[in-house]
Amino acid sequence: QVQLVESGGGLVQAGGSLRLSCAASGRTFSRYVMGWFRQDPGKEREFVASINWSGGSTYYADSVKGRFTISRDKAKNMVYLQMNSLKPEDTAVYYCATRAVGSSTYIYWGQGTQVTVSS
Repeated sequence: QVQLVESGGGLVQAGGSLRLSCAASGRTFSRYVMGWFRQDPGKEREFVASINWSGGSTYYADSVKGRFTISRDKAKNMVYLQMNSLKPEDTAVYYCATRAVGSSTYIYWGQGTQVTVSS
């Protein structure tokens, strides 16, 4: 059974940094893409970033390009989201998710971790 467990959220001042972690277990992810999404209450869930588990290619939402970096540690089965220059509009619950390469549907999701950026 696939499990994704996020950690690392918290309260930070604008301009600060946080690193989110996602512990992935339950299968090999060599043919999967790992993604980060976020959702603020009253808003739609938003794609943040993704990384191909095998090749390491990355994609970012325009709103976070240049500020956030997604990475993975194959040996530890971990995915990270380094968030720098945080803004109040980055406040949301952040979710780790995964989909098969070639599919557009993320099928496994974590429980989320809250990130709050104060102005």
